[in-house]
Amino acid sequence: MILDRYFGRRFLIQLGLITGVFLTLMFLIELIEQVRRFSETNVKLTQILYLVSLNIPAAMSTILPLMTILATVSLFLGLARSSELVVTRAAGRSGIRALLAPTLLSFVIGILAVVILNPLVASTMNHYQRVAEIYRSGEASAASLSGEGLWLRQGGDDGQSVIHATGYVPEDARIFGVTVLSYTRGGGPERRIEAGSATLTDSGWLLEDVKIWPLTIEGNPEAAAQTLDRFELASSLTPERIRETIGGQMNISVWDLPGTIRQLDEAGFSTLRHRVWYQSELSRPLFLVAMVLIGAAFTMRHVRFGGTGIAVLTAVLLGFGLYFIRNFAQILGENGQIPVPMAAWAAPVASVLLALGLLLHAEDG
Repeated sequence: MILDRYFGRRFLIQLGLITGVFLTLMFLIELIEQVRRFSETNVKLTQILYLVSLNIPAAMSTILPLMTILATVSLFLGLARSSELVVTRAAGRSGIRALLAPTLLSFVIGILAVVILNPLVASTMNHYQRVAEIYRSGEASAASLSGEGLWLRQGGDDGQSVIHATGYVPEDARIFGVTVLSYTRGGGPERRIEAGSATLTDSGWLLEDVKIWPLTIEGNPEAAAQTLDRFELASSLTPERIRETIGGQMNISVWDLPGTIRQLDEAGFSTLRHRVWYQSELSRPLFLVAMVLIGAAFTMRHVRFGGTGIAVLTAVLLGFGLYFIRNFAQILGENGQIPVPMAAWAAPVASVLLALGLLLHAEDG
């Protein structure tokens, strides 16, 4: 138990140091990116720093597996140089037994990343998008995707417009079942538009199968309604801004994902990406365990055997490779090319089995 606490404390120290290094690097990279993004606006440096701080949790959450494997490599390299692993084995404890504390800690960190860090990332990303839109255009563009459909709000010199759609294709910037309520600058209703579909172009929305009711005239608006094949509605929105404002799976807390998936299913929207993301988040603790086991498999050896540099490089490259494979599997799952459980769990399970095989071979082979 004393050795387990010692190894666990050393692991947390190494993980904390590496997290500090990456936090500094990510802060500088994100600062440069935000300065570039808002270079044409009058955003102050303090506002830029605020945006950077909102984006940091998401960046750190993304690279958590890579920090874990680097912390493991650093830990066991230090133990090998000080011959502490040799003393541990001489005391009758196997090298695999020494992995108990780091493995359990990585699993606990993975659980905390799912239940605490994930909601924090969702909150900060949503707040970042609102604040960034205010800094960019002076007002927050309302956009949400829920079981009720897609809601958008756009503004211009002529007033505000609220758009509702029952279907949304992000790749084509196309919406279906469209209803538009336009308001004058004074706030009063100006017209109502219904269309079968609408496509966002460079000049605005191109609506098809359109019916327009003027709301500023006296009497019955139905009597003055117009039916058109096509109608252009000016807009300051772009497909990129809609996608940024709506966000993606990371903008939804893991606690809210099941309900969101159920609502979107009932509304007829595709939930494949959300289901893959949800399962991937649940598999995160197992993947962190795999990173610890892989890092240990190549570094739990005495430095006198030589080849330490190659072993470290192999461990890091293998960790990066498995990280890439996991992300690639998620993309395949989001595109419907492989089942959702396979997309989320195949890479972590295979990584753990591979690392266990390497450890058993190194210790008993």
